[in-house]
Amino acid sequence: MRILGIDPGSSVTGYGVVERRDGRLLHVAHGTVRMPPQLSLPQRLDHLYRTVSDVLAGHTPDSVAVETVFVAASPRSALVLGQARGAILAALAAGGLPVNEYAPTRIKRAVTGNGRASKEQVQAMVKRLLALDRVPASDAADALAAAIAHANASRIEALAPALAGSRQPRRRSRSAAFSVRRPH
Repeated sequence: MRILGIDPGSSVTGYGVVERRDGRLLHVAHGTVRMPPQLSLPQRLDHLYRTVSDVLAGHTPDSVAVETVFVAASPRSALVLGQARGAILAALAAGGLPVNEYAPTRIKRAVTGNGRASKEQVQAMVKRLLALDRVPASDAADALAAAIAHANASRIEALAPALAGSRQPRRRSRSAAFSVRRPH
């Protein structure tokens, strides 16, 4: 399974592609999309849409993991970031791919074990988990982390039916069962 991870940004968007093969996670590609500041906002959004479409065409992922918006410095930057996410989501929808969204804390926890890990910790763990020669740029590392988090979540979901069948049903004690009655 090939997964594209995306870390949306209003000036820099990171992307990373990983593949799960024979139970191992392999690095395929990563990079950043920089928004040319001399372009108008509609032109920058078009640039982002086209570049994400090119990444899709070039790497043919089976699924996509996108980091959700966490915080913005101001209402204006939140609006521009939302528009950038919209261009990204539109490109993904046009590509016909299932999009999975993850909170930054969930991605960090999946990669580092700590939902409040620093950017440097995420970069170091991504480098280690994917056996990269060097630490990727921050935005690309976040995108790779999103792809890794989704790959691991997908694997757990795939194993869940088998694990559920092997578990014995838990017995509930009488003291744990209760009900609440509302007056009529």
